[in-house]
Amino acid sequence: MEVIVCLLALVLSACEAQVFFQPEQVHLAYGAQPSYMVVTWVTLNHTNTPSYVEYGIDSLSWVVKNSGQKEFVDGGNETRSIFIHSVTMTHLKPGERYMYHVGGPLGWSDIFYFRTMPTNTDFSARFALYGDMGNENAVALSSLQELAQSGSIDAILHVGDFAYDMDTDNARYGDIFMNQIQPIAAYVPYMVCPGNHEAAYNFSNYRNRFTMPGGSGDSLFYSFNIGKAHVISFSTEVYYYYSYSKYGWLQIINQYKWLENDLRAANTPEARAQRPWIIVQGHKPMYCSNNDGPTEQCNNLKGNLLRYGIPSLHAFSIEDLFYKYGVDLQFYAHEHSYERLWPVYNMTVCNGTESAYDNPRAPVHVITGSAGNREGQTGFNPEPYPWSATHSDDYGYTLMTVVNATLIDLKQISIDKGGKVIDHMMITKEKSNPGFDCHLHHQRALL
Repeated sequence: MEVIVCLLALVLSACEAQVFFQPEQVHLAYGAQPSYMVVTWVTLNHTNTPSYVEYGIDSLSWVVKNSGQKEFVDGGNETRSIFIHSVTMTHLKPGERYMYHVGGPLGWSDIFYFRTMPTNTDFSARFALYGDMGNENAVALSSLQELAQSGSIDAILHVGDFAYDMDTDNARYGDIFMNQIQPIAAYVPYMVCPGNHEAAYNFSNYRNRFTMPGGSGDSLFYSFNIGKAHVISFSTEVYYYYSYSKYGWLQIINQYKWLENDLRAANTPEARAQRPWIIVQGHKPMYCSNNDGPTEQCNNLKGNLLRYGIPSLHAFSIEDLFYKYGVDLQFYAHEHSYERLWPVYNMTVCNGTESAYDNPRAPVHVITGSAGNREGQTGFNPEPYPWSATHSDDYGYTLMTVVNATLIDLKQISIDKGGKVIDHMMITKEKSNPGFDCHLHHQRALL
């Protein structure tokens, strides 16, 4: 028996001594300039070498490196570490297909490829959008992999909630999730925003694992330009977790000020003429029709912090800000379903017919949280609110094409129905300035 115990101890000791230098969890993001592409990956041990990317159009002929790697220590009881590498490829030719791999002398990833953003703003930018996709029951995953690897989309917008949750089991769930999306995110930029399932340890897994361009500097809020669109990502969660931190109020104010400055810059005559569409992603919605209890989002409209701002003060309202600066299209998730809204502002429907999407008089909201997770789908109230144009609890995702300066095409794909398009909507507009004119006939107090 003593011999067996000793042998077992030796085996365990050897396992603990193993080191893992092989790159994993490879994912792309747009950089600060159209000619940049950022690639981020993980090794489970420190490599003590620079982080390399070898890349090229016909061969791996160019090399760029980063001398450092960041140790991320998870907040769980193991204080487990992983090592995050991030390298930016610069001076890329517009609209070109590049091959690349990442790593270094101790191990290299597979060879992946991506296509750079054209500098011509007239190209049609194609996105897949969804939120609330976890490790378990990630129903949309295989379809999204095919879209990414076939070149059918230019980028992903993941509208919050990853893995369920990335911090689970001392962040091993985060590792599993990031490896699970690698067949998507290593081929197209994977642009993200934080959801409530990322909140653990002050959103540390989210802030460390993703590398988004500019903004807060830790991926909580940022923006980028693509084709005819200016895309903004922001954190709805600072409104719902502000009391968890002594700096919570300051985080709301900092993000709001950044959003206003970014929107002001996007609304100069020159900027709006070049990129007339402003599109936003954030996790928790301002409006919805789901029946998942007395949430701030659906059944307690007076208490929706994004619409009303900081309680009692009614300051820093995101809805008012987005209306003022003419945000055309807003994507949210959190509810495990799909819902398209009529143009709406201040709980007032600004035309409730299909013609509402021709020169909308208020922002259009879409909720796309049905990619799949262990919690299942969310049903709807028997009588949806008047701003609900259509809804579905099928598993699926949204496809968006910013076709040109006057047209955006949206489709909802149902996985349950074998990839069928279950909703199709086009937004058109003739002028690039905000121009919203939703005449208010109701006061907030009425609801």
